Amino acid sequence: MTAQLQHQIHVTGQLAQSGRGPLPDGSRRMWSPITSTLITGSRDAVLVDPPLTTAQAVDVGDWVAESGRRLTAIYITHGHGDHWFGAMPLLQRFPDAVVFATAGTAQHMAVQNSPEFRASFWDKVFPGALPTGEIAVTIVGEDGFELEGQRLQPVEVGHTDTDATTMLHVPGSGLLVAGDVVYNSVHLYLTESGGVSGLDEWLAALDIAESLQPVTVIAGHKNPAASDDPSQLEATRRYLTDARSLLESAGNAEDFYAGMLARHPDRINPGALWGAAITLFPPDGRG
Repeated sequence: MTAQLQHQIHVTGQLAQSGRGPLPDGSRRMWSPITSTLITGSRDAVLVDPPLTTAQAVDVGDWVAESGRRLTAIYITHGHGDHWFGAMPLLQRFPDAVVFATAGTAQHMAVQNSPEFRASFWDKVFPGALPTGEIAVTIVGEDGFELEGQRLQPVEVGHTDTDATTMLHVPGSGLLVAGDVVYNSVHLYLTESGGVSGLDEWLAALDIAESLQPVTVIAGHKNPAASDDPSQLEATRRYLTDARSLLESAGNAEDFYAGMLARHPDRINPGALWGAAITLFPPDGRG
């Protein structure tokens, strides 16, 4: 009988952002904690979503090495650079690992790593802190890939906090590595939602996640103190429905921001919320 796969998680600290305006209270904007998941068998392991910076990748590499497993694969849930730039140095340390992603994710990765996008965003916000280079991506379909005889299945869910997002499902252990489909006790990144229609697409993605009936749900961004139980699906849904309601009733960014903070006071990193507020309600009134 094949033994059930296990998992561990590594959560980074928050990162200070450069070149971006402060929050309404004057505090500096921060980047949310990033979750990397290591799915382990008796000998081998798969890493899901390497983190962002070179320093974070060193920490994750040490953590993987301490597991005593051979890293055979890296899976990337979506194209945002904070879920895969760290793969560049990790592949130098673990050169036998294969990087898997869906076609949509791979296309988005290429955009995020383009010189133009990096210069306008990533290297501007985190100057000198990020890995550079290219990685080879093996496109994987819905049949997924195996770890020690057990199937790991990508689940494509379309638009959530960006386009072409996925989750990784491990049916044999009830594990759902949800990427940024789920946020656990952290304010959601709504900047790319485009308004109500984007939030509705995200809500539909949560329907797919719930239909899998997972036992454990790992969020792409989480408060390290929070548990990884399926209640985070409903908590994320509640946040999105509150945001949807306020999009239709708030008059400006400040009202939207204050309304969401009042409804979700315990979530960390309000900077993510403020970034969404000033995008959805720009000062010139074109939101």
